[in-house]
Amino acid sequence: MSPSRSSSRNGEKDWENGSTTSSVTSNTEYTGPKLYKEPSAKSNKHIIQNALAHCCLAGKVNEGQKNKILEEMEKSEANNFLVLFRDAGCQFRSLYTYCPETEEINKLTGIGPKSITRKMIDGLYKYNSDKKQFSQIPAKTMSASVDAVTIHNHLWQTKKPATPKKVVPALS
Repeated sequence: MSPSRSSSRNGEKDWENGSTTSSVTSNTEYTGPKLYKEPSAKSNKHIIQNALAHCCLAGKVNEGQKNKILEEMEKSEANNFLVLFRDAGCQFRSLYTYCPETEEINKLTGIGPKSITRKMIDGLYKYNSDKKQFSQIPAKTMSASVDAVTIHNHLWQTKKPATPKKVVPALS
């Protein structure tokens, strides 16, 4: 055995002997990462902020809108946010707050319905921060792991048809 190896081994042995009982109790009492995960209010705020900055509203042309929306997010006390897309093309329309406990989805800012119910949802999407893109997920139920939604096409208000003008009979 080399001297460096035996000394490190002795160091380990001394450490083990000197702290066997305390390490057992500290292992049972230690709740390190669990403390971080404990709060049920798991947030997707940073994921949505990244999605807005790098995907939905990327580039100089969207900077004003992006900054306004990020500001609204900071003011909000919500932990979960949802992006509303126009359709499967993932065109950003608005940002909503989502409360997993009550399943309430309410508009924070943007274009779209004031609130969204489960029946209104057409597609569910998850943001992949590595690929900087959203992908549709096959799930049918809403959960805190969902980052964006689309609503059924008929729910989008289309421009109202112009009211027909009175037809004035031509004088003959």
